[in-house]
Amino acid sequence: MTPLDISLPPPSSSTARTPGIFSFLSRLANAAAGPSCRNPPMLPPSKEEEANSLLPHKFPELDDDEERAYEASEKIAVPEAEDGEGDGDVPRFSWRKLWLFTGPGFLMSIAFLDPGNLEGDLQAGATAGYSLLWLLLWATAMGLLIQMLSARLGVATGRHLAEHCREEYPTLARLSLWFMAEVALIGADIQEVIGSAIAIKILSRGVLPLWAGVVITALDCFIFLFLENYGVRKLEAFFAVLIATMAVSFAWMFGDTKPSLNELLIGVLVPKLSSKTIKQAVGVVGCVIMPHNVYLHSALVQSRTVDPKKKNRVQEALNYYLIESAAALLVSFMINLFVTTVFAKGFYGTQESSIIGLENAGQYLEHKYGGGLIPILYVWGVGLLAAGQSSTITGTYAGQFIMGGFLNLKLKKWLRALITRSFAIVPTMVVALFFDTSDASLDVLNEWLNVLQSVQIPFALIPLLTLVSKEHVMGDFKISYSMKVVTWIVAALLIIINGYLLLDFFSSEVEGVLFAVLVCLISSLYVAFVAYLILRGFDLVAKLISAICKGFYEFM
Repeated sequence: MTPLDISLPPPSSSTARTPGIFSFLSRLANAAAGPSCRNPPMLPPSKEEEANSLLPHKFPELDDDEERAYEASEKIAVPEAEDGEGDGDVPRFSWRKLWLFTGPGFLMSIAFLDPGNLEGDLQAGATAGYSLLWLLLWATAMGLLIQMLSARLGVATGRHLAEHCREEYPTLARLSLWFMAEVALIGADIQEVIGSAIAIKILSRGVLPLWAGVVITALDCFIFLFLENYGVRKLEAFFAVLIATMAVSFAWMFGDTKPSLNELLIGVLVPKLSSKTIKQAVGVVGCVIMPHNVYLHSALVQSRTVDPKKKNRVQEALNYYLIESAAALLVSFMINLFVTTVFAKGFYGTQESSIIGLENAGQYLEHKYGGGLIPILYVWGVGLLAAGQSSTITGTYAGQFIMGGFLNLKLKKWLRALITRSFAIVPTMVVALFFDTSDASLDVLNEWLNVLQSVQIPFALIPLLTLVSKEHVMGDFKISYSMKVVTWIVAALLIIINGYLLLDFFSSEVEGVLFAVLVCLISSLYVAFVAYLILRGFDLVAKLISAICKGFYEFM
């Protein structure tokens, strides 16, 4: 039979209940599909609706009452045409335009260089030597892929990920995603602030305790506000200085310790993985995708004037963002490589390899390599301080976009920064006071925070992949079928790897029946929410209900 026509006469008394059932199931299917599904599942769209569905930016334009990533006056102007280029052509490459688009990728790359990543690097080097460098390379490449999807969403639609989630998901799911994003951000911020505090403690030779370093680091939000008032370019220049500081510091350590170049090249080019290094391998890959960074990059790319309604301008912006993001992540890869190889040269195969961590790394470096022209302890401290300060400020930045996008809050910048900063500083201060003199306790804390980050990855990754696959959101910039397959494979790989990390952690840490039952209950809710996001991303729930409706009517 053909699908139900709304012009059919009223059913006979024997089937009088059928339309009510169908109406209920149709509404249920539309609710499951969300705002992206405007037609009843049984009714094909009209020609006008089908044509409109091919247009991008089906979401309403932002009005004066809605939160924006950047006001028009804050954006960097990018010339729209040069040398009489046609409106439909992608403009030729220009070094000047590349310079204008350079910035967001380097801010994004800081999440690849935060203290949590540095700790993963030093532990991978101390435990696995040079053997995981190939994985670091490919993990960075996977990170570039995910971050470019985030940039694609922001440029092609003029909205960032948090704003899209506010429109795409029902209230309960939206608030759950916001809560997960805030929890992930707090966890990352604790690691970053603690990293900065450790660096301050190193550079002050222990005069300033951990809690004092936390207080000093907390003040960086005011530096952020001060720089932001002078424009986006000043803020980007400040981060460029911090990245350069990290690069010089860790390159100095690399040159001072003289790791084996032959082993380095073999480690980068020859894949090798043993059962003894699986945990470190999982840590290397798990540090690549930071949930808050996915939200951040989709907002940062809107700091340039790009009209999302002009296909050639969007494509031009994406081309430049790809170049600058690739360059930024190449720099981050080299910095991570320097750290990994320094600790591989000094501690691989030694007794210290199993106990070295972020808090005591400086002491072990000083003991191993001594002084020199510039003591390596202070070089490590300067690099760690730059990593911690830059990542805490970008965390504050990301927090503003996440809160504003999900909740549509229009607040003054200083108030938003104060609120988002307080979420992380209060628990961090408690941590600093409690763990100030305990290296072992800090290591356990970092393990828990790494687990927290791993848990949150699907709640940023799945909505991103869902949105960039939808034509009514992306228009012509919807990702291709082959790209969709690749990205979902990468997402599945990341989720499986982090699932392994969770199982390994909880199998060793969970003790007691009550705690185990609680973990199982929370895990069940977690898996159910992830499954919901995946099913909703593929519109499988709506398709299933539509198939049931169709089969029911054919049977009747």
